[in-house]
Amino acid sequence: MKSRIIPDDAWQYGHRSPAEIRATLLELTREFVVAARRTPGVLRIAVLGSLLTAKPRPKDADVLVTIADGVSLGALGKLGRRLKGSAQGKLNSGADVFLANRSAQYIGRICHYRQCHPRVLCHARHCGAVPHLADDLDVVNLSPELVIAPPLEVFPEIVARVPIPSDVERLLIAPLGRPGAADG
Repeated sequence: MKSRIIPDDAWQYGHRSPAEIRATLLELTREFVVAARRTPGVLRIAVLGSLLTAKPRPKDADVLVTIADGVSLGALGKLGRRLKGSAQGKLNSGADVFLANRSAQYIGRICHYRQCHPRVLCHARHCGAVPHLADDLDVVNLSPELVIAPPLEVFPEIVARVPIPSDVERLLIAPLGRPGAADG
């Protein structure tokens, strides 16, 4: 018997339409941004990755958050895990919240676990040293250029450095650009 080869995106998303996939990821990203921009110590929020392209079925939502030195990551960690969990639950997708410091250095990403303790699957260099920070720089590392000038900043100002797809404009940028419109 021949086995059928199923493309990764078909396996991941099943029969969901590209419009549904992109809209859901953009709505979840917008919800994250609205909550995260109110979090103490958050200096900048940017969107990265395939969601900013015309790719019909992006694999996940990628957000870069620049934080003040010494900030507690508890609240941001909760928001990041909610984003990832919602993307997983609604779409079988994922999300990553990458972190940079005030000096524009990539420092890691929000840990996917609520509590720090040794795990086989944890690739953080210093697990638990900074609660909610996965400094798995051997697994994922953003270039300094990307951290300094991400493709789309959405907080504190909206700055686009790449052509923006119309759904990103409509579902993410426009609601965020209206004062108070996306805070509800």
